[in-house]
Amino acid sequence: MNKLFLGLALVAGTFTFAQEIKPTEVVPVPLNKKEPVRFGIKGGGNASQFSEQQLNAKNQKIGFNAGVFVNIPLSQKFALQPEVLYNQMGAKSVLSDTEITTGTTTVRTKQDFTTSLNYISVPVMLEMKPADNFYIEAGPEVSYFLDGKNKGEQTISTTTAGTTTTQTQSASETIDKDNIKKFNFGLGLGLGYYFTPHLGINARYVSSLTHIANNSDVVNDSQKNINTNRVFQLGLNYKF
Repeated sequence: MNKLFLGLALVAGTFTFAQEIKPTEVVPVPLNKKEPVRFGIKGGGNASQFSEQQLNAKNQKIGFNAGVFVNIPLSQKFALQPEVLYNQMGAKSVLSDTEITTGTTTVRTKQDFTTSLNYISVPVMLEMKPADNFYIEAGPEVSYFLDGKNKGEQTISTTTAGTTTTQTQSASETIDKDNIKKFNFGLGLGLGYYFTPHLGINARYVSSLTHIANNSDVVNDSQKNINTNRVFQLGLNYKF
């Protein structure tokens, strides 16, 4: 009888101990977790010039860009980022030299301008993230021309019967909107890094595919202005 009671006690104790020990719950980690859609603001500096100029600091006009964006994650590694920016482009050392002869008088006009072109730009960048917080981007950009100005120096040389007089003066003129194409299309390539979940830095190069000038009235192809915009951008992004 004692052995029977001892056996029952051992069985009951084992059962009670087994009930007190609960297995640890393992929470599965979701795969391919995407970040939420986030809005943000951005701004920075532009260094721009025209395609037909030599690539050097002398020809580069300094401006700025500023605007808003929305970052739309497609997966862990890819995201789409449309933006709307106020974008200052143009170039320095824009030279022209014309000569007109009437009878015995020749008038030669030389101009050295800084050209400012202001656009509203809409880039749509596809981002690829090879590592945390770092991304590479590429995509198209369409820009709408707002206004522009030429500002610089003008030298007029007048030659009559072998005698030349020269006059140099500062010049500033508003660019006729009819002389500039309303829409400018380009391609952008860049990279960026986020120091925090909110603040990051971005560098981008944009090359236009369309001519700046409206050449619709030009009959001879050799007289067409084939300059396009080239701009390097460096700035900060902030995600909310």
